[in-house]
Amino acid sequence: MTTPTVSFSDLSKNSKRVAEAVERARRVHVTRRDGEDLYLSTERHDRDREETAGVTARLFTALISNDEGARAVLMSLPTVFPWARHLSDEEVRDFVVDLIHGTQDVAELDVHTNLHRIITEWRATARILADRH
Repeated sequence: MTTPTVSFSDLSKNSKRVAEAVERARRVHVTRRDGEDLYLSTERHDRDREETAGVTARLFTALISNDEGARAVLMSLPTVFPWARHLSDEEVRDFVVDLIHGTQDVAELDVHTNLHRIITEWRATARILADRH
């Protein structure tokens, strides 16, 4: 489903219509000329996102709790992050641990920036390593 987009001025002039759009779509993108864009969402949409983050964090944690699951995660990592092939085996294991911690931060603390930072930093490390070859 495509997220509807409205301008900030449309939000201020037609707030009822925009609120109805949020209720229909569960989320609306609000563009601004003089600041960062915003998203308006329903409470249910945010609760669903929180639940999804929690399930994902618990799934990752459960997977790496045994050798077979940890191997599955390690084997699937290059499909999700193709650049991970430039990391050493030890770096890949460290990346997985960092990913799990970042995912737990999203689920438990509603802090998304840590997970984004982890992926960005490991991608930069892989880029440096790939450039050396």
